[in-house]
Amino acid sequence: MADNPLVHLHDFGQSVWIDDLRRDMITTGELQRLIEAEGVRGLTSNPAIFEKAIVGSAAYDEQIRAARGQSVDAVYENLVVKDIQDAADLFRPLYESSEGADGYVSLEVSPYLARDTEGTIREAHHLWERVGRPNLMVKVPGTAEGIPAIEALIAAGINVNVTLLFARAAYAEAAEAYLRGLERHAGPLDRIASVASFFLSRIDTAVDELLQVQLDAADTVQGERLKSLQGSVAIANAKLAYRQFQQIFESERFAALAVRGAKPQRLLWASTGTKNPDYRDVRYVEELVGPATVNTMPPATLKACADHCELRPSLEAGLADAERTLAELAAVGIDLDKVTEDLLADGLAKFTAPFDKLLASLRAKTEAVAAG
Repeated sequence: MADNPLVHLHDFGQSVWIDDLRRDMITTGELQRLIEAEGVRGLTSNPAIFEKAIVGSAAYDEQIRAARGQSVDAVYENLVVKDIQDAADLFRPLYESSEGADGYVSLEVSPYLARDTEGTIREAHHLWERVGRPNLMVKVPGTAEGIPAIEALIAAGINVNVTLLFARAAYAEAAEAYLRGLERHAGPLDRIASVASFFLSRIDTAVDELLQVQLDAADTVQGERLKSLQGSVAIANAKLAYRQFQQIFESERFAALAVRGAKPQRLLWASTGTKNPDYRDVRYVEELVGPATVNTMPPATLKACADHCELRPSLEAGLADAERTLAELAAVGIDLDKVTEDLLADGLAKFTAPFDKLLASLRAKTEAVAAG
């Protein structure tokens, strides 16, 4: 265990979470093993994960049969809430021993509510009460409509995972909402927690496609310039976001909240599975190792990192290079703000589509049960 890089990440101040949840992870003891042997300290989920879990497994069929006569939405919520509660219970000892620093399980509000502030607040309160676990984090997209919801939820003492952050400006808004929420909360702040999920590999995939268009028409000199930018933008963007994090949470404003027990809203590296096979499969782990952060890994990345991650305190290194990378990207005519705006819209669609598919599959299953 001591030689496992996943466990060693905690020595650098970084927590490993897993981006996956299936019922058989709980029933077979797999999740417990990940906690005890692999150093996994939290878990994230999303509609796409639940769609794969529920539609692709018979593990939920008994509960679906028992829910005969209920609406599809109610069946879905019952299935998901049980998994989240059971996972949260496995992480509860870690939550308690770390005094609320880790041990969280994230559940997302409906993707249909991404542009609905009041709807998001209502559903987040409902899920918080329904799950009934202090180590739940409710996931709220970092859209313009999500930002005031985040503030309201933190003010109400509900833990929030701000998801689908691609732009540093959006991250700054999420951090500001967290601070405002803490300032509005009347009681102690020591058990209110939040993470800001900053997405990585999707940025490189989108930027690399734009660079390739230029590469196809470039001369040799320009081609080398463009190639140097491939696969480097997401990490540069994340490093500069972390600098923002340090400035925000080392400020006098946050120091006043820390006296009341407030924790920093940690940056969480999301979308850390390497999509380009030409890139090292653990690059979004190795290049962003640093304190007060979380890396939530899909199972393949978790396994790869346990096998061959080479760790060093990389997150705070190369800031000048990161600034040059993003300046060079602008110089070749690629607007990162436009890229991140498009990625947010695409990210919302990537959660809505599997959610639709999941509800349709559940409807078919419940109808089959009703028909005998």
